[in-house]
Amino acid sequence: MKKFFLAFIVLVSFVSISAQQKTAAVKLGLYSPQSTNAGFILGYQGGKDIDENFEYGWSIDWFNKNYVDKKLEKEFDLAGFPNSELNELRAKTNIHNLPIAFSLIGRYNVNRNFDVYISGGFGVDVLLIFYRSYQNPDEDNLKIAGDFAYLLSVGAIAPIGSRSEILAELTYHSSKPSWQYEVESVSPVTHLKTKKVFERAFDMSGIMARIGFKFYY
Repeated sequence: MKKFFLAFIVLVSFVSISAQQKTAAVKLGLYSPQSTNAGFILGYQGGKDIDENFEYGWSIDWFNKNYVDKKLEKEFDLAGFPNSELNELRAKTNIHNLPIAFSLIGRYNVNRNFDVYISGGFGVDVLLIFYRSYQNPDEDNLKIAGDFAYLLSVGAIAPIGSRSEILAELTYHSSKPSWQYEVESVSPVTHLKTKKVFERAFDMSGIMARIGFKFYY
């Protein structure tokens, strides 16, 4: 959690210093994190040129997925909580993933109409988690988790106008937000209350494959 707040402070400081952006890019594509199935991801990146080869900037992406957390469902089963169908309902999860990062981009000109680039970034990964509790599996609960994140990208970019470009890139993103919570149950035999601690960990590490458009202003 300390890493989360430190990265957040760095990002806020950077955005406040770089108030005037020179470039804006909109990206969309496919994201395949470890914790969920692959899905659509949308992103925005603002930046400012250092020179013809380097640029610094910031980015924010949005990824949403509804799924059943099979790992959590299995943990409920192994912990002795009966009714696998109900445990599947308890493991239903809806996440909104918002990676926010500062990045540095280096470009290399291949020819007049084609550049390749590499990019490295770090920041925070904010996760909005709508989940079902053990006691009330029919109701949604909200939890916000965060973690330090880093991104590495490679891509190609080509002009389509005097102030616009089209790009394609592959990005590796790494983060693992998590939190712990308690589940209380009553034994039907002894009528004694027991508490078990579960950890919800969301490994958002994975590959993004995206295309986008970049504008200069």
